Amino acid sequence: MRILITSPVFPPDLGGPSVYVPSVGAYLVEQGHDVKVVAFCSEDRPEGYPFPVVAIPRGPLPVRYLKAFFRVWREARGYDVVYVNEHLALLHVLAARLAGKPAVIRMMVDGAWEISHRKGWIDGDDIVTFETKEYGWQVKLTRFLQRRWWAWCSRIVAVSEFLRQIAVQRYGVDGDKVVRVFNAYHGPRVDDVAATPEEARRELELDPGKRYLLTICRLMVWKGVDGILRALRELPEDVELLVAGDGPEEEAWKALARELGLEGRAHFLGNVPYARIPLLIRAAGCFVLNSEYEGLSHTLLEVQALGTPIVCTGVCGNPEVVEDGATGLLVPPRDPGALAEALRRVLGDADLRERFVQAGLERSVQFTREATFPLVEGVLKTAAGR
Repeated sequence: MRILITSPVFPPDLGGPSVYVPSVGAYLVEQGHDVKVVAFCSEDRPEGYPFPVVAIPRGPLPVRYLKAFFRVWREARGYDVVYVNEHLALLHVLAARLAGKPAVIRMMVDGAWEISHRKGWIDGDDIVTFETKEYGWQVKLTRFLQRRWWAWCSRIVAVSEFLRQIAVQRYGVDGDKVVRVFNAYHGPRVDDVAATPEEARRELELDPGKRYLLTICRLMVWKGVDGILRALRELPEDVELLVAGDGPEEEAWKALARELGLEGRAHFLGNVPYARIPLLIRAAGCFVLNSEYEGLSHTLLEVQALGTPIVCTGVCGNPEVVEDGATGLLVPPRDPGALAEALRRVLGDADLRERFVQAGLERSVQFTREATFPLVEGVLKTAAGR
């Protein structure tokens, strides 16, 4: 089977698809399939992968998508199926359709919500509220277009049951068309990272007398790093925060840290090379994700597999990864006080941290490539008529 995969991000840039696409692409090659990837990428010629990568360079968003459209249309003619890992999927699916090839969409978000939230059309409503309300013509048009590109595709792979239900219940997509397949973590396991937490902190040149929180995310408004900063202010002075990632909110959140008097305790690390991420996870006393939205977070899967305790918001797909009180703690979104209390509890109780780590390691077997990628392969085969 010849499979063309599209992605909105690719290494060395951070983001869920930049972890997932190289992993699933390698798996499909291992199964004997011919794979090519078309991706938005900051490198001109990504190398070191068992499949060729066509890089669409950075630039104005409309230009990027038009370039991707023509490239996907041209490439798709030589492939059996197009696997679209992109929430702005209209042009990618249209390109496959014009090339006469079936498309499978991986649903990582309600794209209509993300676009509307980013454009300020919904007054900051979270995704759950969004699914219950009607809005102005811009949102209606966006929802219409999303229904269109979903109708054009052969199958939808929803990364969580939360998202599957949005497609089925909110948008009326046939339940047989939408298949839930969890994201998979494909990276070092807990035994593969030789450094102890103390050794990791030394290698990263962190202060051995401090306790470290870590968050890894694109710095988008719904990731809630501002809430983590407000929670940090309520924690003891020896607790510091490491923020790995970049994005449009970076300067605003750096300014907030200064305003809160946290310049010396909140460290914005930028777009950290992926090879350094396991070391950061090992060095942290607790990982925190304060987002208002997650489809099914690759970062939570990685942190769980590497044995670091987690505190995160109990929204969307997060409870499908973290079981509250068993493998970590869930808190409400937009509640810095509750977040601070949960972090204080985890950082202050070594037995609780160890219990969360062990239970998380047991749970992580549900999110391996061996458990999930054969399901993806089956969906692609069905779509391609194999």
